[in-house]
Amino acid sequence: MKFGIIGYPLGHSLSPALHNRVYQELGIEASYQAWPVQPEALAAFIDSMRTQPLHGASVTIPHKQAVIACLDELTPTASRVGAVNTLFWQDKRLCGDNTDVAGFLAPLEERRFLPDSVLVLGAGGASRAVLTGLRHLCPSSLIFIAARNPLQGGKMAEEFGAHALPWDERAGVSVELVVNTTPMGMKGGPAQEDSPLTAGDFRSLMCSGRALAYDLVYNPLQTPFLKAAQAAGWEVQDGLDMLIAQGLEQIRLWTGISRLPDRKALRRMLFAQGLISA
Repeated sequence: MKFGIIGYPLGHSLSPALHNRVYQELGIEASYQAWPVQPEALAAFIDSMRTQPLHGASVTIPHKQAVIACLDELTPTASRVGAVNTLFWQDKRLCGDNTDVAGFLAPLEERRFLPDSVLVLGAGGASRAVLTGLRHLCPSSLIFIAARNPLQGGKMAEEFGAHALPWDERAGVSVELVVNTTPMGMKGGPAQEDSPLTAGDFRSLMCSGRALAYDLVYNPLQTPFLKAAQAAGWEVQDGLDMLIAQGLEQIRLWTGISRLPDRKALRRMLFAQGLISA
């Protein structure tokens, strides 16, 4: 079986290492590759999937929403999210699913953390999965969205029953959970040294009780965003656990195998191979 990830750029992706290790442990004859696909080439690549022996694919930035127009069908989860991170075949139909929702929720469920108030930074495909997950985990929570694109942030806030904040006023509320869905701080990215919030911002945002900063960026683990949060006394959650959890959900979907390797063991493996920087 042949799988892979489509996105652009893909130099930061750990998905090939993660997937290939799991297939090896399961004794499955399968391979998983990185397929860099620029936006203008997306439709042609999806067309090629219909003629080549490709059994499934992961989808990442910047294709999670654009790919929908190329597919035959969406799962209910992908329809709710409005974004796709997983392609699979069903009765010769190329379908889209979204395992980012389950991946995002996994660390929060392990922590038994049910926030009453949340600030989501960014309004792209990843933030749609975050908002879908939050509405499932804590339906009555107060959610704020701050995005550089106010029109996009406003539309998403209306769709998910949240409150839009101007980007310049993102530190003007008090919340228990802040989720960074932007690529700021990502290794190799144009803003790898930047954080959407400073330590002072986090002090302004902190409620009187428990406070958690959750960064979807996973390489490096200690992003400028998480460092600023720690300096202000917040708990922190990196994006690696989400990456692993959503990847295992993809493998379960593609192979039908329910008993998969332990997430913590896979996390240790990525460290041992030197694929993650602190």
